[in-house]
Amino acid sequence: MTAYPQLLFKNRHLGATVSLDDYRKSGGYEGLAKALRELSPAEVRETVKASGLRGRGGAGFPTGTKWTFFPSDQPGEKYLVCNGDEMEPGTYKDRVLLETDPHQLIEGMVIAAYAMQIPVGYIFIRYAYARATAALERALAEAKAAGLLGANILDSGFAFELHLHGSAGRYICGEETALLNGLEGKRPNPRSKPPFPAVRGLFGKPTTVNNVETLASVPHILTGGADWFKGLAATEEGSGTKLFGLSGHLKKTPCLELPIGVSLREVVEEHGGGVWKGRRFKACLPGGASTPYLRAEHLDTSLDFGPLEQVGSRLGTAGVTVFDETTCMVAATLNLSRFFARESCGWCTPCRDGLPYVCWLLEKIEAGQGTLDDIDNLRGQKHNIDGRSFCALAMGAMGPVDGLLRLFEEELIDHVKRGKCPVR
Repeated sequence: MTAYPQLLFKNRHLGATVSLDDYRKSGGYEGLAKALRELSPAEVRETVKASGLRGRGGAGFPTGTKWTFFPSDQPGEKYLVCNGDEMEPGTYKDRVLLETDPHQLIEGMVIAAYAMQIPVGYIFIRYAYARATAALERALAEAKAAGLLGANILDSGFAFELHLHGSAGRYICGEETALLNGLEGKRPNPRSKPPFPAVRGLFGKPTTVNNVETLASVPHILTGGADWFKGLAATEEGSGTKLFGLSGHLKKTPCLELPIGVSLREVVEEHGGGVWKGRRFKACLPGGASTPYLRAEHLDTSLDFGPLEQVGSRLGTAGVTVFDETTCMVAATLNLSRFFARESCGWCTPCRDGLPYVCWLLEKIEAGQGTLDDIDNLRGQKHNIDGRSFCALAMGAMGPVDGLLRLFEEELIDHVKRGKCPVR
């Protein structure tokens, strides 16, 4: 198996959590020391921007660019929030990272706070992540005792408070403005944008929200440099490494760190050991449950933002879920659609009413009671929802439906013509 440089998982030992002493022995907090002692906040922002780091939470927005939107020079209350509300099916890489090496996140958040001159931060973590929460609580106590959090960090004069907040547990809390409402103790409905959080976020003050993996990558950029980080990618347009969480019909389903831009074939056949039970690859979700399917002809696609968009899908969270040749793609899509319909906050009509209607259509077709008109209605419902919902939840829910309609329409028609599921 090909061995690649490890950043986020370089200290990983299964079943163990890295202590502060061991983290520092491997170069931990050297990036923070460099930022505070050698670089201005603007230089830190520019270094991250030059590295090409893109958000690892799903949207893939350039991190350094996002930081430049923040009013760093504005005095008063400002907040940095880490989104650890990882609730998308097939996505679990942030949990593994936090259970393994939580100091990376803490160091990344202090660096980000310095870059944007933010005095207070929050880690918003999924309610069910008990082990990750315990690891973070210990790491926060270690960092504070060592002078790495709080007042006058590393004798630099910079101060940063960091708090841990457990989510109440809904998928919608992963949407950044719904997360902010939840953090304020309100019902976690998404907010209207603009104003964006950088202008009016937590408690009405400027706020930046970044994902766990995104922030944990920042210390390595500071120690290695922007060019070095970009050079870790498998493609020229890529940048850095990426955590991939494998699941589904594979012989092995690890969470592993690979250069961004590796091929889907390498992930499936080499790192996943190939499709289980001697069966053939039929499809996969390349980036979590909200991304459109890929088929066997896409196996040589680079797992990076641009290449995946070119073949009609998204990198998302890089949760690669594989389906073998015995899978009914209508049933698989119905299963995913039920999750998204259940997790809708009910705030807007396309999501609240549209997703249950999608489920109803798929249920009819899967049960052998569907018509060709139902397939047309499914296509029309996708059109009605895309770009018309209040936030991205409903549009993400249409990812698998889009893949089903484009790549597996013959299965939908087969269900209708046979009057039953041809697989079951």
